Amino acid sequence: MKTTFPQLLLKHAAERPDAAALREKEYGIWQPYSWTALTALVEKVAAGLHQAGLRRGEHMVVIGANRPRLYATMLAAQSLGAIPVPLYQDAVAAECVFPLNNAEVRFAVVEDQEQVDKLLEIRDRCPGISHIYYDDPRGLRKYSEEGLASYDTLIESGSEFARKNPQWFRAEVAKVQPDDVAAMFFTSGTTGNPKGVVHTHGSLLDRATAGAEFDKLTSSEEVLAYLPPAWIGQNIFSYAQWLACGYVVNCPESASTVTIDLKEVGPTYYFAPPRIFEGLLTSVMIRMEDAGSLKRKMFEACMNVAKRVGPALMDGENVGALDKLKYALGDFLVYGPLRNNLGFSRVRVAYTAGEAIGPDLFTFYRSIGINLKQLYGSTETAVFVCLQPDNQARADTVGVPIRGVQIKLADNGEILVKSAGLLKEYYKNPAATAEVLTPDGWYHTSDAGFLDANGHLKIIDRVKDVGRIKGGPNDGAMFAPKYVENKLKFFPHIKEVVALGDGRERVCVMINIDFDAVGNWAERRNLPYAGYTDLAQKPEVYEFIRECVEKVNADLANDTLLAGSQISRFLILHKELDADDGELTRTNKVRRGFIADKYGVLVDALYANRTEQYIETQVKFEDGRTGSVSATLKLSDAKTFTPVKAAA
Repeated sequence: MKTTFPQLLLKHAAERPDAAALREKEYGIWQPYSWTALTALVEKVAAGLHQAGLRRGEHMVVIGANRPRLYATMLAAQSLGAIPVPLYQDAVAAECVFPLNNAEVRFAVVEDQEQVDKLLEIRDRCPGISHIYYDDPRGLRKYSEEGLASYDTLIESGSEFARKNPQWFRAEVAKVQPDDVAAMFFTSGTTGNPKGVVHTHGSLLDRATAGAEFDKLTSSEEVLAYLPPAWIGQNIFSYAQWLACGYVVNCPESASTVTIDLKEVGPTYYFAPPRIFEGLLTSVMIRMEDAGSLKRKMFEACMNVAKRVGPALMDGENVGALDKLKYALGDFLVYGPLRNNLGFSRVRVAYTAGEAIGPDLFTFYRSIGINLKQLYGSTETAVFVCLQPDNQARADTVGVPIRGVQIKLADNGEILVKSAGLLKEYYKNPAATAEVLTPDGWYHTSDAGFLDANGHLKIIDRVKDVGRIKGGPNDGAMFAPKYVENKLKFFPHIKEVVALGDGRERVCVMINIDFDAVGNWAERRNLPYAGYTDLAQKPEVYEFIRECVEKVNADLANDTLLAGSQISRFLILHKELDADDGELTRTNKVRRGFIADKYGVLVDALYANRTEQYIETQVKFEDGRTGSVSATLKLSDAKTFTPVKAAA
């Protein structure tokens, strides 16, 4: 698609002036923005930013949740040829220093007082910041910092300029070309400073359009935008594809109302990482466990039919008349009400990505009539590389290459990608750019995988993380930590896992339990506990988690490649892994190396065959204060199984 985001805005405003472009829930009521109203707002904001001195090619930071006025701000910056840089709204102030200085940011538009305080806290370390505009004025009435002003002030100054120069805005939009830089997204920085991924209008819109064609998206779709706009996954679904297709994006009132808003909106096109789908299913199962015996029996009977028949119906396969009748009855009694309760009654296409999703979880959603599929991509590829066709959705693949994508495998099993959606460069980092982009245009994904007989891509792990067991009976066996971690995370009672084993003679893991799921499990067994740390160290919980570990080992024993990755020992951590403590990225990916160093005493204890180990850990609270959590952790053995030899 050879166009730009601002040009698409004008196109929708001309073709469907009164149609809703965005909706925002405010004080419990959904307030629509038509394409005409949105265009008028973008023009005023662009004029205000121009008046304030924002120039073509300059970076402007945007920090906040999904808000129509922040979307308008990104469009306004792009209309001027400037480059919006969304940052994570839950990042602590110190995490913003590098992106702000690296991108030489002068202008910042933020959502509220929390984000203003964050920028003012680091202003002495980011001397370039000269203008900070805030959308929500609550709590900011008495602030008098230099360069700090309300969003409404920006609109007022722009309104006057736009009124006096009626042709100016369209002339500015016309100057912007598809090959111009449209946005910059900072990577999560798993191993050092984050990198600024530079994308053009052309690269983002090419992938947005390819994805829309694949799933036959139209302007009638409804989307709920609730994930961080700084994550390209959210950005591509609720910004790039929004402007490519012209559908409606709904912005929740707050993070705490998302579940309610999901039911009210009833999106037709939905995207969430596996942890969201896991959380929804966990809440359903907790409610069912607390239900009466008659309801539980009906639910179990209907779900048995759904698991057997549902996926086949979703894939368009032939199903017997009796099974169809049973499924229809189950749909009336259980599946339909359940979809409605989850907010998925109108979902036509649902995607998950970012991490592997458990087969049971994947099958559950498809069995109750939700078209859940997987995709493969990254920030550097503008997300869309592989997608699953409607009738070929599988838990163990991530789909087929879509329009405009070429895939090949390097000698070490690394997946290489070529498409029009690749990054232009890493900002101010030519060495890193040269590492991932070959001279002939192939992108090194750093993922190891292969294409199966049906042309579907399977991911094993990150190339750099695939290691070898050294010593012992499994000497030389392949070790894929992420593969092992994901198998454990498929259990709803396990939230996070860190697997260790490269260069060692056996595999050990550190586990985070899901506090809500395990807490409910404990309460039904009259097992008292006083918070996460206490619950995590209960002998009954250890025995329960051991069963999960040993089920994974039994499964791994049947895998000829990874039978040597069976887990010998495990422990349950005394605290939940947290991005504020540096243990997770802002996209909730485990920082395995950091954790192995931080909890070195636990790693040593696991491999020294100790049965318990005392540890004290510093933690950071949401208000910025620090404290510590200490506990004596149990370390437990797990049964391993003799590998099943492949048939000759």
